Amino acid sequence: MTATLVKPLQPLRAAARTDLGAWPVVGGLILIAVVFGSLNEHFLSAENLTNLALQMAATGTISLGIIMVLLLGEIDLSAGSVSGLCAVAMTILYVHHAWNPLLAIAAALGCAALIGLLHGWMLTKLRMPSFVVTLAGLIGWQGLMLYLLGRGGTINLPFEGLLARLSDTWLPPWAGWLLAALIVAGWSAGSLVNRRSRREADLPVASGLWLALRLAGLAVVLALAVLVLSADRGVPLLLVIFGALVVCLDLVLRHTVFGRHMYAVGGNAEAARRAGINVTRIRILAFTAASTLAAFGGMLAASRLAAVNQSSGGSDTLLMAIAAAVIGGTSLFGGRGRAYAALLGILVIQSITNGMLLLNVDSSVRYMVTAAVLAVAVAIDSLARRGQPR
Repeated sequence: MTATLVKPLQPLRAAARTDLGAWPVVGGLILIAVVFGSLNEHFLSAENLTNLALQMAATGTISLGIIMVLLLGEIDLSAGSVSGLCAVAMTILYVHHAWNPLLAIAAALGCAALIGLLHGWMLTKLRMPSFVVTLAGLIGWQGLMLYLLGRGGTINLPFEGLLARLSDTWLPPWAGWLLAALIVAGWSAGSLVNRRSRREADLPVASGLWLALRLAGLAVVLALAVLVLSADRGVPLLLVIFGALVVCLDLVLRHTVFGRHMYAVGGNAEAARRAGINVTRIRILAFTAASTLAAFGGMLAASRLAAVNQSSGGSDTLLMAIAAAVIGGTSLFGGRGRAYAALLGILVIQSITNGMLLLNVDSSVRYMVTAAVLAVAVAIDSLARRGQPR
């Protein structure tokens, strides 16, 4: 009886043991596009895809911070509250105290860094579980946000100000094409340098054909994106900012000592400690970065709404940010994940939500579908971890 039940799971386990990278997520995106595109012709329109790009920037930025703590095998439940609190603090300094918008942003990001530093200190020095630390933060920082908002509950941003215009700025077509060309050129140069370095170190390298195919695929995807977005209002500045954050964080994680230490601590903290890595410092820096990215995501959300209110950073913001990181391929057990997980994951989440909204699907069904997608992603991650050698 047991053998009969286990046998159907063997192909899934075998596939999970193979590192498929981002291909399952890409396949899921293609499936989503085909399904919703066939059910509603407006889904793949330039206007809707542009709105989709705007919708995913803020939550995707928060998801980048979630990835930082997930790589360590920890969790941050306060990201949503921190994003709302820092957006409110920025708005109060800018609107009520007439601060320069850039100084208001810097001050709010500094507050977020101090919050992350406090969370990291409580985790490492007081030995409190990250779940409890950030759960307390979720409640406490949300309470502080409500206190700062006062009875009014809403503060509007000037529509002609810098902050509100962030979400209403679009690149002209020539700038979009230039940006795409620079990305392809930069990726090509980086790949060639990395390939030469690995050869000099007698490390295995991918075939030239495979690199050429990846380069061609990247060029096609970027060209299609620019073509579609330019057919509406152009490439939104919010998407450019989010994409730049993804690229920068990916470079930090893959090409710096700090990034390699992050993966080492997440893979096996005790082994990393014995190898001479300052585990405490890595954990504190990770939580500091997570809170800072959460705050920046909250500011992008405030820019798009042109206001902050009592629901800033609330609702399902935190849950969607965590779901995006996990669906994109970041392991809940630590030690595995890429910054691009936030981009792919939030694209999946927002595409499903957007498609079901166009079909007028009830919110209860939307939540259940999102839960099912998340459960499948975690199941695959669990099977992959089980299949790894101890």
